[in-house]
Amino acid sequence: MLAYAFPPFQMSDLPFAIRFLFWFGVMGIAVTSTWMARKLIRETGTVLNLPVRDLAIALFVLLLFIPSLWVLAVVLFSIGGHSAPGIPRVIGYSALFTAGLILTSRAEPKSAPPPSPAPRLARRLPASFQGQIYRLSSRNHYVDVVTSEGTFAIRLRLSDTVGEMEPLRGHCAHRSHWIVDDAVIGTEKVADRIYLKLVNGDLIPVSRKYKPMLEDDGLI
Repeated sequence: MLAYAFPPFQMSDLPFAIRFLFWFGVMGIAVTSTWMARKLIRETGTVLNLPVRDLAIALFVLLLFIPSLWVLAVVLFSIGGHSAPGIPRVIGYSALFTAGLILTSRAEPKSAPPPSPAPRLARRLPASFQGQIYRLSSRNHYVDVVTSEGTFAIRLRLSDTVGEMEPLRGHCAHRSHWIVDDAVIGTEKVADRIYLKLVNGDLIPVSRKYKPMLEDDGLI
């Protein structure tokens, strides 16, 4: 459809085969550059909020897109007997494609965490409980069990409560907080301190002791 409706750089006399190869190459560049940009940001371990992260990804994609698109245009236009577009036009097209990629990725609906098997701890909750457990937080001699159906207080040590969370996978983020891995949807940085953001909106502080383990397991 793109090959028919949108001739590259408004050159309508290009053969269909050249148009097709151009748009096929553009899609490949888009997928590859976006993947590389996201992978690079993840591997740096930098914690960014959503707007800054999107801007960083856009800049990385743009830097990868411009030379790739220019080389693609030079090769295909030469085969088709046309002069390659100038760098300013390539930059303009690249910026347009990059903006489209970022807007499209942000518009994608975020799926909810998949249902998890019920841990033994669920037996201590009301018989009507059918929800998901998000985190455990110690409070004096009690543990607050935060779930999709509300918070329930249990008189038990945090370590014993964590022992009843199998088979759910989770981590200690702080000496007073244990979180279910599937409940984590991201991170936020507030006043130079890192927090895990859960699916219910809770922000759980990350202590220095547990930060390396959370980083190794991909939660930060």
